[in-house]
Amino acid sequence: MCKCGYKYTIGGASLFEGTKPRASLNTILLVDRRNFAHLGLHNPCLILVSNVGENSWQTVVSDSDHQLLSLVSCINILRINQGEGTVSKMESELRCPACTKYYSNPVSLVCYHSLCMACALRLQTDISAASDNGSRLDLCDIDKMSLYSDADSGVSMSTASSRPNSYLASSRADLLSTPSINDSMCIVCPTNGCKKVTYLNDEGAASLPKNRVLEAVVDKFQTDKHFTAPCQMCLSDSKASATVMCEQCEVFYCDKCKDEFHPLRGPLVQHNLVTPLKGRSVLRLRNREKESKCKEHVEETLTMYCLICKETVCYLCIQEGNRHLNHDVQATAAISKSHKHELSQSIQTLSEKAKIGTQFMQKIMTMINKVEDDAMAYDSLVNQSCDAIIAAVNRKREELMNVITHDKEMRINVLKEQFGSAYSFFSSKSSELCIYGGGLQSPSCKNYWAPTIQCRSLREQDAVQFIQVSNGLINRVSTANKTYSKEMEMRPRISPYFELSLDNRPVLHEIDTMNFFKMRDGDAPGPPKFLPERCSAEYNTVTLVWAPYSDSLVDAYVLEIDDGCGGNFREVYCGPELICSVDGLHFDSLYNARVKCYNRQGESSYSECICLKTAEVAWFTFDPETAHDDILLSEDGLTATCNNFEERVVLGSCGFSKGVHYWEYRVDRYDNHPDPAFGVAKLETSKDAMLGKDDLSWSMYVDNQRSWFMHGGEHMERTEGGITKGTIVGVKLDLNKHTLSYYINGQPHGPVAFDDLNGTFFPAVSINRNVQLSLRSGIIAPESDEESD
Repeated sequence: MCKCGYKYTIGGASLFEGTKPRASLNTILLVDRRNFAHLGLHNPCLILVSNVGENSWQTVVSDSDHQLLSLVSCINILRINQGEGTVSKMESELRCPACTKYYSNPVSLVCYHSLCMACALRLQTDISAASDNGSRLDLCDIDKMSLYSDADSGVSMSTASSRPNSYLASSRADLLSTPSINDSMCIVCPTNGCKKVTYLNDEGAASLPKNRVLEAVVDKFQTDKHFTAPCQMCLSDSKASATVMCEQCEVFYCDKCKDEFHPLRGPLVQHNLVTPLKGRSVLRLRNREKESKCKEHVEETLTMYCLICKETVCYLCIQEGNRHLNHDVQATAAISKSHKHELSQSIQTLSEKAKIGTQFMQKIMTMINKVEDDAMAYDSLVNQSCDAIIAAVNRKREELMNVITHDKEMRINVLKEQFGSAYSFFSSKSSELCIYGGGLQSPSCKNYWAPTIQCRSLREQDAVQFIQVSNGLINRVSTANKTYSKEMEMRPRISPYFELSLDNRPVLHEIDTMNFFKMRDGDAPGPPKFLPERCSAEYNTVTLVWAPYSDSLVDAYVLEIDDGCGGNFREVYCGPELICSVDGLHFDSLYNARVKCYNRQGESSYSECICLKTAEVAWFTFDPETAHDDILLSEDGLTATCNNFEERVVLGSCGFSKGVHYWEYRVDRYDNHPDPAFGVAKLETSKDAMLGKDDLSWSMYVDNQRSWFMHGGEHMERTEGGITKGTIVGVKLDLNKHTLSYYINGQPHGPVAFDDLNGTFFPAVSINRNVQLSLRSGIIAPESDEESD
């Protein structure tokens, strides 16, 4: 199915459907053999499709066409698209580089480019003339493959060859890439950037091989553009378009010339007139049949190919003369098939590369969209960052304004307090200081200094009277002077000026230099950080959650945890996730965990450790995954019975390798005095025999009167006392002492059953259909292990 959404066909068989191509001209499609195997196209093929109707396109070249081999050398087939630009590019490939018109009777040069025959005849020149004109005829412009030839005269190709890009050595060369003594003419390729020289023999451009495949492509291309042929009988320069072609005369006629030169009477009545388009096809077929004949043996068809001379030959060419003596000659069909396979492989490789290129372009388009999304995210980040800075500046401004207000109020209060103290002092000492205290209430009062008794005494005219009081007045004023110096504070307690300085230059500099920083490939990430509020421990499982270091590029994280005893750390997780649950840990243990991360440039340091403690006691159920098929469990996994008279084993869902653990079973049903067994086992123990029968289980089996301990099929330590319905059987596994002991109805039963237990053990029981047990876990173990005889 083609993504272009338009219907394509090959010989009426539907290829794929899609949308109509934007171009109205022909285009080239490169198809994969896997998509069209049902049509018999078992090799990758190139298909030239053309508009043959409103809703379908049709092919003219497929992998079964022998002309396919030359198609790559004719046009730049790899510029494949349905766009108008590609069609324009293809159209330019179908034009002669010399005359810029569509190829007419194209011929191939040694450099793999093509020319119209008329252009080749026009461009051919003598070797001496080309040298005199300064043309570069040195070895730099020569096909270097000819230098490695064992033949006499360089590179050649027969005119009937179906592979025009195979210019290799020949002893009888019609087309030469290096000059020989028989060469008299040459053609310099007019294609831009090429300028390679093709040497010609005396036949000149007529010896160049015809590029029939390119001619077919051009013809088909022009057909879709309403091809018209000029009348060959018109004498005027502006010849009319031909309307018919006579198959016998091989002449194109317009309507006027047909009536004048080819009347439908006499012997001409037998001639067959066809449309110009069909007539051109007839001429092409006849020319091709002529060219498939050997030049030397004109009656023989070219059916063989000489691998040494690189030319097609007939069988008489091989039998006569010594030219192809001892040469490797094979059938043209076999060589064509080999060349087709080679081209198919190359096309397939290019197709895969094109697929990879398309995927890469899709990735680029996805990245473009990602850029848009990421730009929006960064726009939001910049706005948030600037808003945060503005909010911080506003907070700081408010804080600084509060400092100023507080300082202002403090200074005013201090100065007012000092003023009040001075005012009180003056008010109390006004009579002694010869002032009128009331004047202080208004500094603007003109009568600030008021007359007192001392001042008025100075006006006394009677000397005797003044002398009588003068000593007392002098003493009083002297005392007031001394008191003033001591009690009056003459310096301000605080300055009216703010002793503050605000330096905003560092902040302004930081804002000016604020910019994005690039996470270079050479930067190793920073250490992650645990999120304690999201970490948890439940039963014997811990869940750890962490966050990456800010702005760190991380490929993966490595979580490590110790053994619960402060021992070495071990790796428990490595990956890109930020959460991990670790189960199967020891109960009643304190675990330390740490995490680090890494990218292509290196590892981070470890995070700070986090400590999590597992549950103090173990909670578990019967495990349906390890139970025998005859064991029947309740939905909550806490009750077990059996549907078989034989003993069957079921394990607990949790294993223990450390600590002291205790659990109990209640006998819910006990019929016909069976022997249920209680104990522990390894995970691999047998599930279809009584617990304790093998070396991987340790048990106490008990009936209604007595019990025995059993391990590896060996019975030991018979103890009186049995069980009935309602009996509670307790099992204590002390892995600190590596012992196993039992309790019945809360009392120790018998001595320590087993010791020297090391490893991981699972709670286990074996029962038959006469017994039903209920499990109770999460119980604190009894403190003492006093055993009875």
